[in-house]
Amino acid sequence: MEIKDNQFLRQFETTIDNQLLRLEYQHQERKIFLTKITIPESITDDAIVNDFIKNVLDLLKEKELKVVPTASKIASFFRKNPIYKSLLPPGIVI
Repeated sequence: MEIKDNQFLRQFETTIDNQLLRLEYQHQERKIFLTKITIPESITDDAIVNDFIKNVLDLLKEKELKVVPTASKIASFFRKNPIYKSLLPPGIVI
């Protein structure tokens, strides 16, 4: 899965079956706030969405950014995948 960081629109993007899956963000200092995920209606497989989120988080880990999940779907992903909790800044508990 290829992830594009569209800095102009402040969102991570990937195309699945000619549909755009995107995750909007706000970047502040060494933190990135994941604010909204937009999933096309044609994408009903949660595994695809989870794979997209994993790929985005892996990119952020490489950039050594801390992640603040404000979108409920992303917060839920963190609860189900404790391996990524190291990306949370100090004081953020999910």
